[in-house]
Order: sequence, then C-alpha cells, then structure tokens
Amino acid sequence: MRLQMLGIGAVAAAASAMVLFGSATAAAAPDVVGQPYSDAVDAIEQGGGTAVVAARVGDKLDQGDCVVVNAWDSSFLRISESRSQVSLALNCAGEYATATNPGASVASPLGREAKSKAEEEAAEEEQQALEEVSTPDE
Repeated sequence: MRLQMLGIGAVAAAASAMVLFGSATAAAAPDVVGQPYSDAVDAIEQGGGTAVVAARVGDKLDQGDCVVVNAWDSSFLRISESRSQVSLALNCAGEYATATNPGASVASPLGREAKSKAEEEAAEEEQQALEEVSTPDE
C-alpha cells in the first residue's frame, strides 16, 4: 500500500511540474543546411520555431544571404519563450572559396554545389549576351 502511495505521489508531482513549468514540444530542427539564412528563417518559423544565430563565420555577405552550414535544436527551454528554438551556424564568407575570396571549400559538397551553380549562371549570362549581339546590316 505504501508503494502505491509513493507511485501516486510521484505521478502527481510530475503532473504539477508540467502545469507549473509547461511542457516543451518535441520538434526536430528542419533541414535548412545549404539554404540562405532568410529562407531558413522562413522554414523554421513555418514549423513553429524561432531561429537563433549561434555561430557566424565571415563578413562578406549580408546576414540574409549567409549560407546555413549547420542547424540543431537548442538544448534548453526558455521560460519566456513558448516556441522551440533552432540554433544556426552561418557562413557569411561566400558561397565557395576562390584564390581571392573565402568560402566553403570546393572539396566539400556545399562548395562543389555552389561553384557548379555559379558556373551554370555565368554560362547562361554569356549565352544571353551572345544572343543580344546584333550584326550590322550590309
């Protein structure tokens, strides 16, 4: 009988603590790695969370253009904040490293993808410029 009373008391204490302190919602950080910070914030807020910059490297880009290189759930609960917080690590040095600009190594997946995208955009711009060139009439 005494063990049953202790068990009931423990359950009541746990329920009281949840009412008093609230219960945190368990949510995993969304997959925003590789996205610009501004897009990552939108995705996190749509999921009901709050984005927090935990680390930042570089100063070449505006914060909204910085690339998210890591995202994780914050390991604490703020009493004044009912939404879950997602910590972000940002690369603001540039999308990929060159001889004159810092950024993600082209040996990394993020760097390779960024360089390929930049090369494709440069090729499209060159093609458009060639199409706009007109030859003089004879």
